[in-house]
Amino acid sequence: MSEALVVIPARLQATRLPDKPLADIGGKPMIIHVWRRAVEAGAGRVIVATDAAEIRDAVEQEGGTAVMTRADHQSGSDRVHEAVEALDPDGVVDFVVNLQGDLPLLEPALIGACLEPLTKRRCDIATLAAEITDAEERTDPNVVKVVGTPEPAGRILRALYFTRATAPWGDGPLYHHIGIYAFRRAALERFVSLPRSALEKREKLEQLRALEAGMSIDVALVDTVPLGVDTPADLERARALATGAP
Repeated sequence: MSEALVVIPARLQATRLPDKPLADIGGKPMIIHVWRRAVEAGAGRVIVATDAAEIRDAVEQEGGTAVMTRADHQSGSDRVHEAVEALDPDGVVDFVVNLQGDLPLLEPALIGACLEPLTKRRCDIATLAAEITDAEERTDPNVVKVVGTPEPAGRILRALYFTRATAPWGDGPLYHHIGIYAFRRAALERFVSLPRSALEKREKLEQLRALEAGMSIDVALVDTVPLGVDTPADLERARALATGAP
């Protein structure tokens, strides 16, 4: 049976919302909400990878596992890779999930949905998307769109491109990319060894590095987009939703 490891990279140096992982939501730091939901998913062992002792301490106080990593990583994927190498030097783990630490209201089932293409198909990387239903999101550059070819196997796209632009052109659905990634272990190792690519730098989307290098990304289509907390307004919305406030 294949083994999976869910890694939540977390750091304090967020530009728009400093100390974001420790932001209080219903009496607990945000990183604890994400960790709990990842544990509920039952997809595999869950760890937090961080360079901040404050985050490590918060996780360990809840009974979780945190791994200290270097402070100079350029991306969450690099931090995830360092943690995986430290925890699993013998390569027992087959799949690695890179779960963002700013998704406190994540539906646990989304982690399993993200892993499913790896267990049933031959892709290198898997991720998620949901059909855009809000007209404003179609032109919002903060909403990343995935352009992909529908696969006959069901609710799967074979990713061709990711962009902040409105794409593809013409009639038909657009898909909101959800930034959760599941890697085959070898694919993660290859990905972090690659230099940043031209389109990655232009779009500011690291997944384009994989596509430009010829790696395959399958996208499982789901029905909901989890709330990501990037700004103070997002945080207030998360707090209201967590407490059931109108």
